[in-house]
Amino acid sequence: MTRIIEILMYTLKPGSGLGFHQIMQTVSVPLHLEAGIDVVSYGNSLHDCDSYHLIRSYESESHRQVSQDAFYASAAWKQGPREDIISRIEISTTTVMALAQDAIDAIRASVDLSRVEARSA
Repeated sequence: MTRIIEILMYTLKPGSGLGFHQIMQTVSVPLHLEAGIDVVSYGNSLHDCDSYHLIRSYESESHRQVSQDAFYASAAWKQGPREDIISRIEISTTTVMALAQDAIDAIRASVDLSRVEARSA
């Protein structure tokens, strides 16, 4: 099965990476999940704390559009983390591509593994 994934890459304002991740982890990603958006991976880059990624998965391109339109129009987003997130981003790029479910699952598993390894270090 093939799904659509969206890879968002953020260059954050200097020194804001840890705070950005805190907001993503405690507020934004839970909102995504409540809205039914599949968050495959998110976090700071291994090479630079002020570089960040968010990978989301959708059934189709139309599902991506509908899901995002609803999410970004919601009061939970607008009155929630929106300003704290946007204020920390200098540059944002988006790539959308088709990917097999097995590959998506492998990305998800590698992220889960890296979090376990980081906690044990």
